[in-house]
Amino acid sequence: MREEIIVSGRNNPLIDPQLHIWHWEIPLYLFLGGLAAGVLFFAALYTIRNRENDYRTAVKIAPFVAPVALVIGLLALFLDLHHKLYFWRLYTTIRLDSPMSWGAWTLMLVTPLSMLWCALHIKELFPKWDWKFDIIKDVLAFFEKNKKVLAWIMLISSAILGIYTGILFSAFNARPLWNTSILGPLFLASGLSAGSAITIWLSKDHAEKKRFAQLDLMIIGVELFLIIHMFMGFLASTQVQIEAANLFLGGAYTAPFWIFVVILGMIVPAILEILELRKFKIPVVIPVVLVLFGSLMLRFIIAYAGQASRWLY
Repeated sequence: MREEIIVSGRNNPLIDPQLHIWHWEIPLYLFLGGLAAGVLFFAALYTIRNRENDYRTAVKIAPFVAPVALVIGLLALFLDLHHKLYFWRLYTTIRLDSPMSWGAWTLMLVTPLSMLWCALHIKELFPKWDWKFDIIKDVLAFFEKNKKVLAWIMLISSAILGIYTGILFSAFNARPLWNTSILGPLFLASGLSAGSAITIWLSKDHAEKKRFAQLDLMIIGVELFLIIHMFMGFLASTQVQIEAANLFLGGAYTAPFWIFVVILGMIVPAILEILELRKFKIPVVIPVVLVLFGSLMLRFIIAYAGQASRWLY
């Protein structure tokens, strides 16, 4: 009789070195959630600061992107679920130590909040809009009267949503690349950059475009700082995290990350925005599309590279 001892399952398909549990639906959802968070954050911020008329697009027009992005993102998330009929179980409990619980309840708040914010400003896009029913008008009048309170709730919840998109990864200690506290702030900054890009794209006011170009430049600087800090932390850590960093420093994800995310998604749009601020005529669509593309690729590359990193060698 022949006996064999299995000492490792590392070469079994889908076990090691890559266990791809999360596919395209998750990074797409995280991108759209971050984009919605960025748009809503600026809308709430400038409402609280009484700058609604100065930054009309950011407060009253750009937020219409948010509910659309959230609905598509939630649809992608639903498609990723294996047991789709049991999604409601996320709402039968609150677990403070679970990022998914935080995310589920935050989305439960932010999604209707974004729709309510759009309802308050729908006449900005459709001046002849009439809600027909008095009860709807009374409800909207109530929220219009308490708009500052609504803005504070939206500011806090959108910030939580933006950070959560990164914490969802960082909570997975089994993947060294994701096991860093930098991902939360990095994904929040990326979402704010995407939100500012949308505002630049939609705005027709030169002063508003200039303000958000300046904001985007500062946010891109923060993103680059966080990326450098993340890799410095990995390289000063354990061997498995050094190997995770090497995926981007000569490994399989080096070219996609540094070309698509850093160069095309951050450095090139930053240069174009600087040129625009210096009175050069730059088509606004170019830096905007590059920022959005870089933000999307950041989620995809971190998602797939994280699943390629591992503890066993």
